[in-house]
Amino acid sequence: MVKETKFYDILGVKPGCIPDDLKKAYRKLALKYHPDKNPNEGEKFKQISHAYEVLSDPEKKRIYDQGGEQALKEGGVGASSFSSPMDFFDMFFGDSRRHKRERRGKDVVHQMSVSLEEVYKGAVRKLALQKNVICDKCEGRGGKKGAVEQCLTCRGTGMQVQIQQLGLGMIQQIQTVCSDCRGQGERINPKDRCKQCQGKKVVRERKILEVHVDKGMIDGQKIVFNGEGDQEPDLEPGDIIIVLDEKDHPIFKRSGGDLIVRQEIQLVEALCGFQKIIRTLDDRDLVITAIPGEVTKHGDVKCILNEGMPQYKNPFEKGRLIVQFVVIFPNQIAPEIIPTLENCLPPRPEIMIPDQAEECTLLPFDLEQESRRRVHKNAYEEDGDMGGPGQRVQCAAN
Repeated sequence: MVKETKFYDILGVKPGCIPDDLKKAYRKLALKYHPDKNPNEGEKFKQISHAYEVLSDPEKKRIYDQGGEQALKEGGVGASSFSSPMDFFDMFFGDSRRHKRERRGKDVVHQMSVSLEEVYKGAVRKLALQKNVICDKCEGRGGKKGAVEQCLTCRGTGMQVQIQQLGLGMIQQIQTVCSDCRGQGERINPKDRCKQCQGKKVVRERKILEVHVDKGMIDGQKIVFNGEGDQEPDLEPGDIIIVLDEKDHPIFKRSGGDLIVRQEIQLVEALCGFQKIIRTLDDRDLVITAIPGEVTKHGDVKCILNEGMPQYKNPFEKGRLIVQFVVIFPNQIAPEIIPTLENCLPPRPEIMIPDQAEECTLLPFDLEQESRRRVHKNAYEEDGDMGGPGQRVQCAAN
């Protein structure tokens, strides 16, 4: 009969339980009260770990059953051999999450240009790339079995330390990658190296990926191929990540889920109505109409519902097609038709001209060209004013 049952009670088992029941109970409680899930249960987790450590060890369990916790302390075996309960938990569960995270290769990122048509209609693109794969001839060993030996230069660390004299009594240590093993910490005798990979353990292989561009994807969106990255011995391969680069379209501009298009119309169409055809990104023809008498002003904006970009993962729902009208005015009008045109348009307002008013001439003016001229002028003045850059004019002292 056991002297005390505190440790058994902590784990929720009976003193006569079998080791498998003890292990199951500890697993369940350790996962429940692990600090990753319950940061406030650190003390509880320590108790659970210590109780299992004692009861899972036959010698410690015998001492505890005979004399309780005090006997463990007096016997000098009460202190845990682990620096923290986390070390014990990691030993028991293998710390698979941390190990997996640390023993994983790097991800490989590729950028792929796509057109607006491809993200509108969807597309399948083939991408050819080069990747490292484990050499099948030596199975990733780099040479014959037993040919791998510790690098004598760096003693297996993969790094070399060089000492430089900086001055009197001053030295500097510089750590560099070992030149003999290239940071691997091991060497293979040249005569024992694999003929296929030359001791590198991996070979280059051409890989063709089918990249599915779904409808409605956006610029910068990532497509991930899990585990398709470079292979290395004892490492889980990383991912290949494709980043979409959406190219500009000559006609349509994308704004979120909407598409914007500029539609040019002549002045007669703006005043008297029109019919225009807009060719969509999936090669359909949309007819837009303005009935006679409906005036379309320069800069007017209208929209067509459900003709914009398809939604990602819900392609039957689309945004708006926004149409911005640009009215093209004639450069000049024949004088003989002006009276007829005036009769068709609303009358111009009458203006009283004062007796002392002066006649002026209107000249063409290019706003963009003037803006560029001002920028160049300001840059020249900054460089040449005051005698050159950095110089200042000072008044002479009397």
